[in-house]
Amino acid sequence: MEAPPHRQTAAARSRGRLTATLVLTCGFLVVEVAGAVWSGSLALLADAGHMLADAAGLGLAHFAIWIATRPPTPAKTYGYYRAEILAALVNAIVLLGVAGLILVETYRRVLAPPEILGGPMLAVATVGLVVNLACAWILHGAAAASLNVRAAYLEVLGDALSSIGVVVAAAIVVATGWTLADPLVSGAIALVIVPRTWRLLRQAVNVLLEGTPAHLDLGEIEDAMRRVPGVRRVHDLHVWTLTSGREAMSAHAVVDDVRDSERLLETLHAVLHARFGIDHTTIQLETEPPVVLRIQGPNPI
Repeated sequence: MEAPPHRQTAAARSRGRLTATLVLTCGFLVVEVAGAVWSGSLALLADAGHMLADAAGLGLAHFAIWIATRPPTPAKTYGYYRAEILAALVNAIVLLGVAGLILVETYRRVLAPPEILGGPMLAVATVGLVVNLACAWILHGAAAASLNVRAAYLEVLGDALSSIGVVVAAAIVVATGWTLADPLVSGAIALVIVPRTWRLLRQAVNVLLEGTPAHLDLGEIEDAMRRVPGVRRVHDLHVWTLTSGREAMSAHAVVDDVRDSERLLETLHAVLHARFGIDHTTIQLETEPPVVLRIQGPNPI
């Protein structure tokens, strides 16, 4: 069942882009594995590993989109929005593992460079570059809105960089016969991918730990709430991410008169939505406790 527009996540709105990318990725994956076996190229095999990670990640993204449309239940009161973040986390871990395997194989091949067929390697790498650039172009427009789509986009972009490296290595092998270029380029590709993937992993973990979203500042949110007429101060302020593009907030607001709660809550919700894009808010209004003066007489003798 399709989710209503107001319940769709950023990733759900990009389902068509993810599907097109998945089809292209799986189609070329088979070609690249065959090319790697034929030519004996580690660079092609490394790129195929990235393509496999892409395919798995895109499959997880589709699963996450489907499960995130399921309605909330008494046991899952927020629904299944976090499934998208879990998919992004798995994608990052898989890609880090692939990069580690590439580095290990790079070391082995530097010590003992194998024979490589440069012509087939160059042909397959060129086609791979075109496919990866096409996939990156498809996902680029939606990558900023969804952490899950961003995970797929970074993997595809990493594959494009990998393909460029493979093309360069293949050209060197064809022109000079220097087969050591193949493992060296593979290792360089892995080192380029690791920092990007590490940042993605940190973002996903921050969401799962209900950390404050990086683009929001608690001080600014508190200041904006305190500027609402009738609000004295704010405490117990918490902001976290449900899923990409959907933040939640809870806070206690000390006000002059709780009898004005309808206006205060309406104004606070409007401010939080307009300035910070926060739609899911839970605000408890309260007044300052009365000050009790205790007069203590002289100490008895």
